[in-house]
Amino acid sequence: MANTDKKQAMAVCRSIRTSPRKLNLVAQTIRGLGVEKAVAELSFSKRRIAKVALGVLQSAISNAENNHNLNIDKLVVSEAYVGKGIVMKRMHARGRGRGARVLKPFSSMTIVVSERGE
Repeated sequence: MANTDKKQAMAVCRSIRTSPRKLNLVAQTIRGLGVEKAVAELSFSKRRIAKVALGVLQSAISNAENNHNLNIDKLVVSEAYVGKGIVMKRMHARGRGRGARVLKPFSSMTIVVSERGE
């Protein structure tokens, strides 16, 4: 988690009920931003899943402050990436006695914050 040359803190959220493709669009918006800008970006985003991403980001900030004694004012979102989770398979009734498969994907999100280099 914490490198010797660069102090980092991370937060992971698993089993987020959305597809990785949609969640990655939210992760792209905060990559490389300062944490105050990233919090503002996620707070005012119109996407539903941005509220979950905001919670992960705030958890990473809290981990940096409490566990690694990092300065919050210098924090930057150095990494924000998304992974695939399980996929629930459900059936949807169609005409003529047929059934169609409905896929309900889950995903995981990891956010790494680090101190900005001087």
